[in-house]
Parts: sequence; C-alpha cells; structure tokens
Amino acid sequence: MTPSEQLNALESFYFQMRKNKWYWIFSIFCRVTLAYAFIVAGVVKIIGERFASGLSPLHPMGAYLEALHHTGYYYTFVGYAQVQAAILLLIPRTITLGALLYLPIIVNIWILSYAVRFEGSMVTSPLMVLANLYILAYHYDQLRYIIPFTRYSKEASLKKPEKYSTKFPFPFFLGVAAMVALVIWAANSGFQTLPRNSLKDCQSQYAHSDQEAAGFAFCECIHRDGNPLDDCLEELEKSKK
Repeated sequence: MTPSEQLNALESFYFQMRKNKWYWIFSIFCRVTLAYAFIVAGVVKIIGERFASGLSPLHPMGAYLEALHHTGYYYTFVGYAQVQAAILLLIPRTITLGALLYLPIIVNIWILSYAVRFEGSMVTSPLMVLANLYILAYHYDQLRYIIPFTRYSKEASLKKPEKYSTKFPFPFFLGVAAMVALVIWAANSGFQTLPRNSLKDCQSQYAHSDQEAAGFAFCECIHRDGNPLDDCLEELEKSKK
C-alpha cells in the first residue's frame, strides 16, 4: 500500500470514527478529566499556595516544587496557563486550541515525574498525555492542514452527525485498557529504587532484605540530608558492590 493509500485508509477510518457515539463520549470524558486536573492545579498556583505542599522540600519533586513556588510571577503564569488550557478544552469551539496548549505542559510534567521518580504522577501524567493525544486525534480534521502531509481529504471540518452509530468499538477500548495496564506496569516496574514520598515509605522497600542497610542509607540521603537524587543513587550502587 502506497503512502497515499495509507493516508486515505486512515482518513476513511477517522470519518467513520467521528460518526460513532462511543468515540464521542470518550472524547468528552478525556476533555472533562483533563480540564478538572489543570483547573485544580492551576488555581493552587494562582492563589499562591505551593502545589503538593505535603511533600517535603528535601524530596526531589518537593525541591523542584519549592523552587518553582519561589519564582514569583512565573509560578502564577504557569497557573494561569493551566487554567486557560482547561477552559479552552471545555469550550466546543476552542477544543483543539486547548489541547495544543495543554500538550507541552503535560508532557513536561510527565518527563519531570520520571526524571525525579515521583510516584504521585508516574501513572497519571502519561495517561493524561495519551488522553490529550486522543483529543487531538479526534479533531484531526482541524489539524491536518498544519501537518506536513502531501495529500489529504479536501472535506471541510466535520459537523456533528445528525445520528450517531451506537456500535461499541470493542477493539479500541480493549486497546485503551491495555495501554492503561502498560502505563501502570511501567510505573511500577520501570525503576528498582524509588525515593517514595516519605522516609518511612522509602525504607519499606528495603525492610527485612539483604539490602536493608544500603537502602536505608539511600532513603536518609534523600529525606534527611536532602541530597540530589543522582548522588544518592550513585552511593546506593556503590554500597551494593
């Protein structure tokens, strides 16, 4: 199949998808949940409170959030950007604009969560990225003109169908379930060592194991000494040898 034929087949599937009620309902679910998450997070920043205030500033993510909190109007700006993206997602005429604004913010949160091994968003942030990408894919008819494809359908932006198909797309939702399971597995299995959110939780990874002393030292390095995560991980590896 040539690239042109592949593109035509993809657009044919897309036009059928837009006529199905279940894809539409899922897009609304994604929009509402994403908007809710950013409104909550954004309002906290706008009113000047530290996000995840219960997290110690010695924790890698806590240190980042503490520093971000002290950036003044930049911290407030991030809050307004999050709330703006959320509002745009909820307004039918600005969904695509909202998703485009939302994407770089949530991708940054996802990468940050994995970089500092923060359990609080190692599952939610990649799922939010995927939900955002689904919204953009659902509104592909508005995006295709800025995507560097050499050929695409000349049909204008799609209107809401007069009557939706109610056939349940089992393969799609099985794929969604598999993707959620994969993200959860990756979050739980991607790292052998996590700083966790408290000294007690961190030490529970090593309690009654042959690495208890080294593990406890790693946890104290993070939660009592406040050293950088990479330094504590390096000391942990040295102590295991």
